[in-house]
Amino acid sequence: MFTIENIQAAALKVKSGSDFPQFIKEIKELGVKRNDVYVSNGLSIYFDGDDNAQQISPDEYPALVINDESSSDKLKHALKIHQQGETDYFTFCKQAADAGVEKWITDLDEMTCTYLDAKGNELVKETIPTV
Repeated sequence: MFTIENIQAAALKVKSGSDFPQFIKEIKELGVKRNDVYVSNGLSIYFDGDDNAQQISPDEYPALVINDESSSDKLKHALKIHQQGETDYFTFCKQAADAGVEKWITDLDEMTCTYLDAKGNELVKETIPTV
């Protein structure tokens, strides 16, 4: 069973979206099966295979307002530049909020990341590259 400290140690290595696949590899090895991230407040919930959940909220994460009008095009652009290492995590979260993303769900069995708007509509579903 993973601990919050394990997750935080892995997260400290992430500087931009280009580091995301390595982060996913590390937390998958710890036993994480799913991760839900809520954009408005940064709440992250990590689940193991038994649906036991552990929560992490980042320090000093100002509340973000989620745009009522979702845009998969805005999100795709934010993802592209984040994955190229051009933005940090909080900047990406602000851009995701502007694109109408309420949360994203990372499925470590399927190796996908799905971005959802406030109505639960899928905006983008990506396959996470393996490292």
